[in-house]
Amino acid sequence: MACLIPASAMIDRSTDPAPIPPSSQWDDLWHQFAAHRGALVGAILFAIIVLTVFMGPYFWTLDPSYIDIRARNAGPTFAHPFGTDQLGRDTFARMMAGGRVSLSVGIAAMVLGLVIGAAVGVTAGYFRRLDGILMRLTDLFLALPLLPLLLVMVMLFREPLSANFGPEAGIFILIVAAIGLTSWMPTARIVRGDVLALKEREFMLAARSIGTSNVQMILRHILPNVLSPIMVSATLGIANAIITESALSFLGLGFPPDFPTWGRLLFDATDYIQQNPERVIWPGVAISLTVLSVNYLGDGLRDALDPRIRGR
Repeated sequence: MACLIPASAMIDRSTDPAPIPPSSQWDDLWHQFAAHRGALVGAILFAIIVLTVFMGPYFWTLDPSYIDIRARNAGPTFAHPFGTDQLGRDTFARMMAGGRVSLSVGIAAMVLGLVIGAAVGVTAGYFRRLDGILMRLTDLFLALPLLPLLLVMVMLFREPLSANFGPEAGIFILIVAAIGLTSWMPTARIVRGDVLALKEREFMLAARSIGTSNVQMILRHILPNVLSPIMVSATLGIANAIITESALSFLGLGFPPDFPTWGRLLFDATDYIQQNPERVIWPGVAISLTVLSVNYLGDGLRDALDPRIRGR
């Protein structure tokens, strides 16, 4: 005997909504980062600055070192939107050339400081016997006056490095090394604190119980979990390196006069601040916007990467 199924029991599945695919971790990070409007604006502004200084010379083909005495100390014109300097060199072209140098110094010094700080922080946090020695060394570097130390390093090593690598490459290596060797301490302290907290987590105890070596523990379990503070320190390290390089160049202890950086352009423009005040404004605005955008970018990355404050 056939079994009759009532019509009310029949369900039309065609009207059910489509299942929502689960969001990936990268989608969650992007949504959290995009919710921070300051970080989003900072990322866009920093991208514009980077594209301008690195791709701009392909469109604005004036040589930043070309001297035109007849056009010296000229104000903004169609031929020279940012004016010219005391030798008739185009300020806009020199701004792009100086931006490439300043950003390259900032990124290279940030990488050096980040590697040293992460290595010291992980070692101090994981190996208890080395914790006291490394942290006292970190405190010693934090107690040193930064600017006098940088000045001493520049005065001691400027001539030997310039003689071995050339005036431009030698000063670049010196500035990057000086900034990187004096900026790793905050990263080391932050990473050490996170490593000390991670050592007491259950997955670390489980990995240690099955005989995982110290190298594998650090590479597989420690470093992936401390990427958040490292990434934030990386963005803030770029801003700190750019400001430090600009300060050294402004004091006349950075790159040679014919090798433009934003700090050097600011130093050269101080003698003409009353005659051409815009020459001081352009590099100052470039430094300020770059540092501000990088700081907001770091805030956004901190909010997106740190699960403890995600969603606030």
